[in-house]
Amino acid sequence: MPSKLFHGLGIGLSAAALALGLWAFGALDKFEAKTWDWRVKIMAKPGPFTGKIRLIFIDQQSLDWVNKEMALRWPWPREVYRPILEFCRRQGAKAVAFDMLYTEPSSYGVDDDNAFGAAIAQTTGFVNTIFLGRETGQTTTWPTNIPVSPVRIQNLQPWLAAGSHKHLVMPQAIFPIPEVATNATLLGNVEARPDSDAIFRRLPLFAVFDGQVVPTLGLAAYLAAAANETLSLEPYWLNLGSRRIPLDRRGKTILHFRGPSATHQRFSAAAVIQSELKLQAGEIPPITDTKAFKDCYVFVGCNAPGLLDLRPAPVSRIYTGVELHATLLDNLLAIDPLRNMPWPVTVVLTLLLGLFWGVATLYCRNARDTTIAFVAALPIPAILSVAAYTQGFWLPFLVLETATALALVSAVLANYATEGRQKRFIRGAFKQYLSEDVIEQIVQHPERLQLGGEQRTLSILFSDLQGFTTISEGLNPQELTALLNEYLTAMTDIIQDEGGTVDKYEGDAIIAFWNAPLAQDDHAARAVRTALRCQAALAEMRPAIHARVGKDLFMRIGLNTGPVVVGNMGSRNRFNYTILGDAANLASRLEGINKQFGTYTMISETTHAGMGQAFAAREISRVAVVGRKTPVRVFEPMLPETWAAHAGDLAQFAKGLSAFYEGRFAEAIASFDPLREKDPPAGAYWRKCRALQAEPPAAWEGVWVMTEK
Repeated sequence: MPSKLFHGLGIGLSAAALALGLWAFGALDKFEAKTWDWRVKIMAKPGPFTGKIRLIFIDQQSLDWVNKEMALRWPWPREVYRPILEFCRRQGAKAVAFDMLYTEPSSYGVDDDNAFGAAIAQTTGFVNTIFLGRETGQTTTWPTNIPVSPVRIQNLQPWLAAGSHKHLVMPQAIFPIPEVATNATLLGNVEARPDSDAIFRRLPLFAVFDGQVVPTLGLAAYLAAAANETLSLEPYWLNLGSRRIPLDRRGKTILHFRGPSATHQRFSAAAVIQSELKLQAGEIPPITDTKAFKDCYVFVGCNAPGLLDLRPAPVSRIYTGVELHATLLDNLLAIDPLRNMPWPVTVVLTLLLGLFWGVATLYCRNARDTTIAFVAALPIPAILSVAAYTQGFWLPFLVLETATALALVSAVLANYATEGRQKRFIRGAFKQYLSEDVIEQIVQHPERLQLGGEQRTLSILFSDLQGFTTISEGLNPQELTALLNEYLTAMTDIIQDEGGTVDKYEGDAIIAFWNAPLAQDDHAARAVRTALRCQAALAEMRPAIHARVGKDLFMRIGLNTGPVVVGNMGSRNRFNYTILGDAANLASRLEGINKQFGTYTMISETTHAGMGQAFAAREISRVAVVGRKTPVRVFEPMLPETWAAHAGDLAQFAKGLSAFYEGRFAEAIASFDPLREKDPPAGAYWRKCRALQAEPPAAWEGVWVMTEK
């Protein structure tokens, strides 16, 4: 057992080490990302601040409406956006973020830019976009005609120097025109890179350009409504006042998606523009809710075909960039961005799963146990990963699943290579002698089959065919073999069905026993029931056998219950599971004694006592068998219906037997005489009593002494 434990621990440790190695070198990252997307899809749900974020989209309806009502094609004059800003201001929006770059002066003239700039200046918390990059943009220094960023982050320089954060320092930029930039509360960066599979799961919270901190658009919208918020950095954390936002090792935050595209309430730009114009004209607007944007954060973006800013996300492959920033803001408000599980926790869980299932599977004793282990083990990493998600953590699923699967498979292979070989040997060695149920139990406890024996009380059966030598002389080898196989198969099936162990075949003789190798409290009753079933089965076969060989086939059975040595006896490489002892010899003698009384099934008094009330039996005699001084009481078992059918004759026989025991031979003869033609034991006693009456013994003890085996 200890060696198996250590073997299992070795398997589990190896499985965990291999899984952790694959994880550490990034071999599982691609597939891990897909499992993360599955978690996000099933777990995404609106947060407490999802209802405080609004999206205004320039959709196809808006393009068509502006073209029809104003005769304007895309790109619109910037004056068209003024009603959107005025409606947001009228409704009391906290901040308005335009996910649109205005890098060139308006083609409609400077007045168009000035009017747009004036509308921006009147809008509280207006955020416009800036694009920071490495290859895109020609500006390499902050323009002198645009105010520097008001955002400051404590500990920024040490944080940048200490970690892998150089990618957050951008060398190039694209700025909006001064009319927009100078009037905006903040500028927000919209540059973002997806994961290696082109899916956006994370966003940086800020970038640095020319020494200035530029927040990402979602953070900029948050700060535009919370101008006095103090920002500071710690390893893996950005502090927004009292709010702690987790960062990964590259300074990004894992987005906590609220649902598929359109989870945040959206409005058509046409409806917003119409609503403001109608309100100014004193008419009923399309948007009748006067608090639709009250205390909300509003994002303006594009989703018309041809303008669509697609950013595939775990929740949907059709997801717009502005929705990514809205999701980030939603997370900042709820303080629930997700974070990577600390790597020591992942390592410990991986080791525990590998070690546990390496050991547990090695102790599985059969296919059912192994199947249960697989069914129980494989879902655990998924359950842990989902549970971690609910607590705000990205717990790597694949490293846990890989360690678990490797431990399971390795342990199964180890079992197959070691215990599997042993089990196959056991099954092959015993399939001819034991039932499948018994073999299966031995397979579970192979230690019982070590070379050597133990003393146990067994019920032992010896059977032999009456006159089979004479019958076999009239058959050719093929016929003899076929007859023997048919007979032995039928009898063996019954023995195994009753849980017996076939010790051996000796020609037509069968030796079997019960209560080994498995304990059976009712072994005596099983043995007697087997004998009666075998006699009944042979009776059914007898007519067909007579038709083939011209003779009837009868079987004599002797049964005894007593202590013997049972176990594997032989050499270490070749042995038999067999029995030795006087109790086995007595069973053999009882089989032969049947000839003296004309019976076919005889059991000893110990078997009779052991079977209890399971079957009826009549006492046949007190016999002294060859090789034993102590006499033995023997009985003939019967089925209940047989006993009932011959109750009168059996009572008459018992009366004669009692007289025989007491030496009253004349009285015994009188009792046996009416039965002697129809009951062989009565006939045997009639003849025995007549012989004793003719030559009375000197000392009578009521024992029938056997002179031959």
